[in-house]
Amino acid sequence: MLANLFRGLFDTEMTSVIALSDFLLCVCSALVIGLILAAFYMYKTRYTKSFVATLALLPAVVCVVIMMVNGNVGTGVAVAGAFSLVRFRSVPGSAKEIGAIFLAMGTGLIVGMGYLGYAFLCAVVLGFASALYSRIDFGAQKKNALYKTLHITIPEDLDYTGVFEPILNKYTSSCELTQVKTTNMGSLFKLTYNLTLNSTGKEKEMIDKLRCRNGNLEISISQQETAISEL
Repeated sequence: MLANLFRGLFDTEMTSVIALSDFLLCVCSALVIGLILAAFYMYKTRYTKSFVATLALLPAVVCVVIMMVNGNVGTGVAVAGAFSLVRFRSVPGSAKEIGAIFLAMGTGLIVGMGYLGYAFLCAVVLGFASALYSRIDFGAQKKNALYKTLHITIPEDLDYTGVFEPILNKYTSSCELTQVKTTNMGSLFKLTYNLTLNSTGKEKEMIDKLRCRNGNLEISISQQETAISEL
């Protein structure tokens, strides 16, 4: 009776059925692997509770799906299509988040195929490599603090062409006017510059001189942002 409970309605005599003990072993292994990957991801990384909880469960979910496919090519193609839809219906994430999701899916697939030892080895080695890269700040640009975005508000009667360049050239190695837009019903202009500072210790001195040119209107400076769509 118990054996029949875990058989599919459309199974035939030629269909191989996964034993309940093997199923539970694979799912439990996938859950442990998910916890390992989540722990590695949380190391020196800003994260949300929902993301790490999903990351911990994802290997088990993929494992179950792969075990249920069990060699059926048509079902496998349908599953691949379902997984591809997840990317387009979700909020765009960082490259590290996407990498963690692919790693979790990959280890879940390995467990679902029955290679428990390789799955644990993959999770530990690649998870440790990810944590190590975060620890040593791999790929970080040491001059990021010098890249700034400057917003200057000016009155509509001020010709902004070249008015701020002498000051910016003194305190920056490069400056580029990237955007001009009107604000406050057209009575003000807002200029946006991308800057590379010569040093980070003279930001206030530069802002004080810019205030003398723009009539003491609003000025803001922030870390220069890269394009969100880039990985």
